[in-house]
Amino acid sequence: MPNNQSRIKSNIDLEKNGFQIGDLVIPWSDNSVPLGYHAIPIINIRNGKGKKILIIGGNHGDEFEGPAAIMRVSQKVLSNEITGQILLIPCLSFSAVMNSSRTNPLDNKNMNRAFPGDPDGSPTEMLAHYLETKLISNFDVIIDLHSGGKASIFTPCSLATKSKNTTLFNKNMILAKVFGAPTIWILGQNNDNRSLNSAAERAGIPMIAAELGGGGGVDPNMTNLAELGILNILNHLDIFKSKQNLKKSEFEIIEISNPKATLHAPGDGIFDRLIKAGEIVSKGQSAGWFHYISEPERPSIELQFSHSGKILAHSNRGLVKRGEMLALVANKYQ
Repeated sequence: MPNNQSRIKSNIDLEKNGFQIGDLVIPWSDNSVPLGYHAIPIINIRNGKGKKILIIGGNHGDEFEGPAAIMRVSQKVLSNEITGQILLIPCLSFSAVMNSSRTNPLDNKNMNRAFPGDPDGSPTEMLAHYLETKLISNFDVIIDLHSGGKASIFTPCSLATKSKNTTLFNKNMILAKVFGAPTIWILGQNNDNRSLNSAAERAGIPMIAAELGGGGGVDPNMTNLAELGILNILNHLDIFKSKQNLKKSEFEIIEISNPKATLHAPGDGIFDRLIKAGEIVSKGQSAGWFHYISEPERPSIELQFSHSGKILAHSNRGLVKRGEMLALVANKYQ
């Protein structure tokens, strides 16, 4: 195959007007589907000429607020009420969502660390390649909804990539403010270039992601925030006018300026946490205790912050592995 040709196809015509439900078709033969395909359900709503938006949930399979909010929106919007196109992918890593796992059980890969992908690779790699080379560039705006999943809890925030293209960065910031989450996280030099955010930046397409709490369930406050955020952006783009009004508010703008400020587990054991997402902490403040639960003869360690900042996220696990993130510390964007 030519290197830029994708094996993934849509079984519906994305250029057709109307309300359509279909699949992205991944040709992958395994024990569960030996002679067929793995499907990623999609909802395409299109009418006339206007802005086009791609809205994604379930990038990681144990993050459910995004898929829930997308399904809510899909049932509020009729094709004859919009101007433009809304392509909804409630569960991008569909097999991972059905498995309630962060990574895709078809290949054990992390969707948001797979870009730019590989057309001849595993399912996750093929899907990343399809999005980066075939799908992203056809849209004016992209939203990617995340949460902390089973492993962590985030303070609710939108994520805007700080691009060298200042026009693109400004558009990302506008989207983040319109979305309405109280905190905006700037993805700067420490952003992972294997993420969907980076793929959108390479394509020059305005995009935001969002982090919506976490814990591995469906928090109604976070789902409500995501639903309203989507409707705010559809309104802003003149694609769909909802009855809910845009809310103008103050935003706290932060970034991960010093990766060394983040606390990681020093071994395998229990993190006896004293802090929570959204709190402001000071250098020297106690984050909690680390207990070597399998080695009770070892004294427990008090973990202290080496830098001041805001707790953007913390681990949601009791038992943690060495190297696992315990507390992610951010600072005001400079």
